[in-house]
Amino acid sequence: MSGHPPSARGAAADLISGVLDRGLSLSDQIAAGALHALAPADRARAQRLALATFRHLADADAILQPHLRKGPPPYISALLRLAVTELLALNGDAHGVVSEAVDLTRRSGRRTEGFAGLVNAVLRKAAATPPADWAARPPQPLPGWLRGRLMSAFGKPATIAIEAAHRLGAPLDLTPRDGDAAALATRLGGTALPTGSVRLTGAPQVSDLPGYAAGDWWVQDAAAALPAQILAPAKGETVLDLCAAPGGKTLQLAAAGAVVTALDLSPARMTRLAENLARCRLTATCVTADALTFTSPAPFDAILLDAPCSATGTIRRHPDLPFLRDATGLRDIAARQTAMIDHALTLLRPGGRLVYATCSLLPEEGERQVALALSRHPGLTANPSALAIPGIDPVWITPEGGLRLRPDFWPDLGGMDGFYVAVLRLPA
Repeated sequence: MSGHPPSARGAAADLISGVLDRGLSLSDQIAAGALHALAPADRARAQRLALATFRHLADADAILQPHLRKGPPPYISALLRLAVTELLALNGDAHGVVSEAVDLTRRSGRRTEGFAGLVNAVLRKAAATPPADWAARPPQPLPGWLRGRLMSAFGKPATIAIEAAHRLGAPLDLTPRDGDAAALATRLGGTALPTGSVRLTGAPQVSDLPGYAAGDWWVQDAAAALPAQILAPAKGETVLDLCAAPGGKTLQLAAAGAVVTALDLSPARMTRLAENLARCRLTATCVTADALTFTSPAPFDAILLDAPCSATGTIRRHPDLPFLRDATGLRDIAARQTAMIDHALTLLRPGGRLVYATCSLLPEEGERQVALALSRHPGLTANPSALAIPGIDPVWITPEGGLRLRPDFWPDLGGMDGFYVAVLRLPA
């Protein structure tokens, strides 16, 4: 498409194709500069269009299938799915959506320009879909490898509710540096959540919001903010934040007055963490190292281990994830989590506590990990009473003493990411 000014729709179609045809996540494509040529507003729009398309991919395919005798080339398929989503899910102007889809087809190259007539005809038929037919469609099902595991863990009704939450997407959550959610919500026109986060609706430009430059708050899903709240460091306590970047939990711990060491393997991510600390006028010792080999001359009072995981709890924010992942590697991920727990315990003082967390919906990365850790380490205990912070429903506490959070919780408030959190304490 050289020679033509870039557009949000064209960039979104490229992003979608990158996921489905090249196996590249949306976030990795964006980080690599896929939207660099667009103005800031168009970058945001392209991202919103791509995210919406993945939330409705099965719906779009169901609309398209009767009008296609065979599958079109990958880029044309991405364009069609995007256009149907914009027409039916986002109430886009039919003339503008169809016209640009046809234009993008014509200038996409010799292999696809001949599909302009098909794109025009198919999208005009799709635009005539009754809104009630689109609205009546069930939530997009998760891939079988994940759906089966969730059905086994939570049952069919809960799994369908999780899928419905994924389709709705995720609002913008903020963590106030001073802990005053009510004041920040009033200032920004948001909602103070029961757990102390602030939720904004719509799609605001984060850096333009009052208080961003001053570091009065940072972006962090309400569920992701809970592990640091549950750790609840006393002022002056030494705390190690393992796998810390991009740093939301580090900021929370530092704001609470802890003496924080933040560790992550990625130099680029640690650079971002340091930038966030500086913006929020908070301090921590930043260490770039492997969590499995890190040693310390003195043990820590507490450790927060937000372990690398399948990220299946973040699908409402990253709807491309189900199209990129399968069950391959789950055993390796779980084995690394086990090793991280065991190593982290060696860095704690006697009587110290480890908060283990994953943004995963899978029991093998949460409930099962903690149950096995308790069986491996005599004297190690779970502390479910530490989970009883404001906003936590007691029914979310699991039998082994952890906290299970799911996207279908808080349906009236806009949901939350899927997370698992547990507090493990060494004997004194």
